[in-house]
Amino acid sequence: MTNYGAIPTSSHPSPAIDLEYISRAKHRIKSGLATRRPWKSMFDIESMTLPHGFFDAISRIKTNLGYFRANYAIGVLFILFLSLLYHPTSLIVLSILVVFWIFLYFLRDEPLVVFGYQIDDRTVLIGLSVLTVVMLLLTHATSNILGSLLTAAVLVLIHAAVRRSDNLFLDEEAAAVTEASGLMSYPSS
Repeated sequence: MTNYGAIPTSSHPSPAIDLEYISRAKHRIKSGLATRRPWKSMFDIESMTLPHGFFDAISRIKTNLGYFRANYAIGVLFILFLSLLYHPTSLIVLSILVVFWIFLYFLRDEPLVVFGYQIDDRTVLIGLSVLTVVMLLLTHATSNILGSLLTAAVLVLIHAAVRRSDNLFLDEEAAAVTEASGLMSYPSS
């Protein structure tokens, strides 16, 4: 007798997808994007003034880099993306490299183990950096990429110096991250 309505079952369990890893990655990406500040606040015309001097500019840059770091990262990636629109091969290579960086460096909780050997973060960082440089050199878009990164860095520094920082308030968690990253600005007395 044939059982047409039955759902086929297997005696071998299907390979389990590591849902916990995906969930952690999703959480980290969301928490990273949660630090993004409103664009309206970032480009508030009334908060744009020239600094009073060199030390005022440095103080503003330190504060604004800490406060708007996620916005600046998005802006740099957008400028890099725009520079690669006419180099589709480089765009594909960069996309693949970004995936490598995300999974092998940024989202990894445990040490990387290859063939039974544990690889430390510094080695992973150096390896990914070398791989990135070599791959981008092979795509013949290196000057494009370096030009876009230089342009982005100049734009970020100009914005950070011109955007007044006295009306920005870091919450305790962001202040701790900023302090730990060495970007803490100290009030002048």
